[in-house]
Amino acid sequence: MPAPATIPTPRDEALVAATRKWLQRAVIGLNLCPFARGVHAKGQVRYVVSAAQDVTALLDDLERELKLLVAARPEEVDTTLLITPEVLTEFADFVDFLDLIEVVLRTQGLAGVLQVASFHPDYVFADAEPDDIANYTNRAPYPTLHLIREASLARAAAAFPDAADIYQRNIETLRRLGLEGWQALEVDAPRRAGR
Repeated sequence: MPAPATIPTPRDEALVAATRKWLQRAVIGLNLCPFARGVHAKGQVRYVVSAAQDVTALLDDLERELKLLVAARPEEVDTTLLITPEVLTEFADFVDFLDLIEVVLRTQGLAGVLQVASFHPDYVFADAEPDDIANYTNRAPYPTLHLIREASLARAAAAFPDAADIYQRNIETLRRLGLEGWQALEVDAPRRAGR
């Protein structure tokens, strides 16, 4: 497994613990991503907390993590969750950053090799109201970039014949669960608890 970017601080450990709890209770527990269970159970998820204080430093962290993921054996690290607690805390800034990610993937020759999924505490789909429970499919305790191997996605999708229906099924799951049900999962960041 690739070495950690830095020695984790107690704060980093708390951020990873909150993210892991979200992954276990929401993503896996609600089956929002049927592909997550296997890599989590096998310990193939790399959790990294970015110490970046600005977008330039975050881009450096992203580029480093993309390279580490490509270099790692999938049996050891199949996917990476890059947690960015200090940068992109405003959702509009986060959305703007997503365009930069596509540029990075192309310039590094990684388009079609890796992709990046996005999660944010205030995630709102373009066609949704901010309080729509459907937004919670992409809400995480902290701004998080999910670095994913395209080959792993293709294998997982082949194993799940209804993979194209996951998004709609997730919305239905969350509508049944409701906001109170989501809050009962206790997966929001501490600053968002009780919201």
